[in-house]
Amino acid sequence: MLALIGLGFTLGLDNFRTSLVLGGLKPTWRTSLRTSLIFGVWDGVAPVVGILIGSYLTTELEEPAEMIGAAGLAAYGLWIIIKALRSPEHADLDMKTARRWLPIPLSLDNVAAGAALGLAGYSPWLAPILFAVTTFVMSLLGHQLGRTIANFIPRIRTDLLTGILFMVLAGLWVFGVDTES
Repeated sequence: MLALIGLGFTLGLDNFRTSLVLGGLKPTWRTSLRTSLIFGVWDGVAPVVGILIGSYLTTELEEPAEMIGAAGLAAYGLWIIIKALRSPEHADLDMKTARRWLPIPLSLDNVAAGAALGLAGYSPWLAPILFAVTTFVMSLLGHQLGRTIANFIPRIRTDLLTGILFMVLAGLWVFGVDTES
């Protein structure tokens, strides 16, 4: 069980990092709660898909999942930057775009993990619930920490900074910089 909790924590780190950067958009508590809930649900459903689909996904999805995740972060970051430069209003203030487009690329690693857990004989109910709750909590903490940090940066548009940080995060992911250890 402790190993499963550790795996849930490790798999939730990408959502924590993403939420930390999203905190730069200074979401309201309600927006943060909704976004974290959606991230948690996706990270809970993904292992069920992996467990059901099986061993094929373990080998075939692990490598592309990282590239798809990085591409999703980069696309969102670029969208935020363009929107911030074109408009005086803060980009994606209510994080609707983040809730629609980020959960899928961020959850693909959980599909591969679910496939491996299925092969190891884990229940299709325990791991997904654990992963969902872990991701929800980590995402919520990331939003609040990011928002707090953004409040200390008064002279720069935090939405523009958020977009730039998403691009940096995607670049680190693509070039194999291990941000999970």
